[in-house]
Amino acid sequence: MCETQAPLLVLAGAGSGKTRVITHKIAHLIGHCGVSAKHIIAVTFTNKAAREMRERVSQLLTKDAGKGLIVSTFHTLGMRILRREAGQLDYKPNFSIFDSQDSLHLIDELLRKNSGAYDSDALRNRISAWKNELLLPAQALKQASDEFEQTAALLFAEYQRSLKAYNAFDFDDLIMQPVLALQEHDSAREHWQGRVRHLLMDEYQDTNTAQYRLVQLLVGKTTPFTAVGDDDQSIYAWRGANPENLNRLKEDFPRLKVVKLEQNYRSAGCILKCANTLIAKNPHVFEKQLWSTLGYGTPLKILACRDADHEAERVVSEILHHQFTHSARHSDYAILYRGNHQSRNFEKVLREHSISYHLSGGTSFFEYREVKDLIAYLRLLVNDADDRAFLRVVNTPRRELGAATLEKLSGFASQREMSLLEACFEDELSGVLNKRALDRLQEFAHWVVELGDEAERGEAMPVIHRLMRDTDYNNWLFDSAKDPNEGERRLQNVNELISWLERMGDKSETDMTLADRVNRIALLDRLDRDDEGNENCVRLMTLHAAKGLEFPHVFMVGMEENLLPHRSAIEADDFDEERR
Repeated sequence: MCETQAPLLVLAGAGSGKTRVITHKIAHLIGHCGVSAKHIIAVTFTNKAAREMRERVSQLLTKDAGKGLIVSTFHTLGMRILRREAGQLDYKPNFSIFDSQDSLHLIDELLRKNSGAYDSDALRNRISAWKNELLLPAQALKQASDEFEQTAALLFAEYQRSLKAYNAFDFDDLIMQPVLALQEHDSAREHWQGRVRHLLMDEYQDTNTAQYRLVQLLVGKTTPFTAVGDDDQSIYAWRGANPENLNRLKEDFPRLKVVKLEQNYRSAGCILKCANTLIAKNPHVFEKQLWSTLGYGTPLKILACRDADHEAERVVSEILHHQFTHSARHSDYAILYRGNHQSRNFEKVLREHSISYHLSGGTSFFEYREVKDLIAYLRLLVNDADDRAFLRVVNTPRRELGAATLEKLSGFASQREMSLLEACFEDELSGVLNKRALDRLQEFAHWVVELGDEAERGEAMPVIHRLMRDTDYNNWLFDSAKDPNEGERRLQNVNELISWLERMGDKSETDMTLADRVNRIALLDRLDRDDEGNENCVRLMTLHAAKGLEFPHVFMVGMEENLLPHRSAIEADDFDEERR
């Protein structure tokens, strides 16, 4: 914690107090080393982790000592950089952020135009991988090794052109584009390197190539940093994570100091013995051995089952018996599995025994139609080039604009290389659409521009309330619902979103514009989107979703060949990540 002048790598095993190290180091830098909070940036991988870190730091500092401190995810930091440097990349500051669904829709649209034969999900994943490797479309095309990759590389170029036309970035751009801005523009790089006096990074083993390069550009050659990570906890190779980045630190920063945290404060000796034995089979850049003072603990129990149905019955029976003999709560138990499909049998048996459960990865609050519709309205108000948002809301509520009208408008805008909203004001559009359709479109467009101007000039919440009034949105929610109960649920969701947007502004140290609030929503990760709450229910989740969580009693199910280890690992003869 006291090393403040050199790059530092803290190798922190599971349950060894790594978050405490980061939070106390931030407090030490501010309270004892005289580093201003506004010159410290701490990054992690989820908004939930960032929020917890921020709360812990605030408890260690006097009231205003932490003012200006940035604790965020990599993607939120990237968005902050782009807010300032968008002009360097020929973007307008009020850009939109496309979520995975927006990206997939855009790729589907491009494939329809070009009669593409490949799966859009596979193409999107390939483009995402290239971005995480910092490859531009021309470089991807040059490296393409087969017909699929050639198709993906050509689509990549068209996809980026479309995003630029929409003044939008996708999630991967929030890392890649800041890297390009800092690499190619001295003024941007000098500003951010001048801003950062100490950088702290959590879960460093989960960084990909683009994130590693962003760190290099922020710290330059002299800025001290603290990286906390553990190559034995890297389980995200499927989304580009590269635990070798821990080893690269030694090569790229020769002054790097390494500290190991090997005492585990969470688990008993029997669990650590099992974990150490298993992970010892993996190759290691840095050797370490977890130990605990909590005693050996209750031995691990192995349940042999005939099949998946029997397994679910045995596990639920064990939970019921243990609850009865130990007076435990449902929330004390977690059932962990390798793949989401494994939850079904457990859900069925839990329901049969009237045991409440929470399934992580269920329908997100932000995926409900009425919530996405309102967010699309707000996106359009802050970015009039966001055609996807325009098409989602132009008939929500109904404005009697048919598919043929919108198709003609799209063709007109495409020929003139302008946004759909901009095209609504063109005189020549009267030669394409009938007067009734044109009047309705222009009425909508004028209203959007008026509200957008109001949002740019003033506070966010009055604009949102006016939007709700002008569209009679609340009544439309009931009118378009199949029954009053659904209407009530939809209204509750919309009211919750509006309240959440208001609370967001109340919690912010600085004035939050409507654009700030809209993009904050786009960056919410899955852990934030799931309303985990403190419900008294058994938790069902994948091993990936369980990372960083702890429960008094855990059942790991499906511990059998082709499930864990997964079939893909067996076929590739690569078991390292399965062991982790």
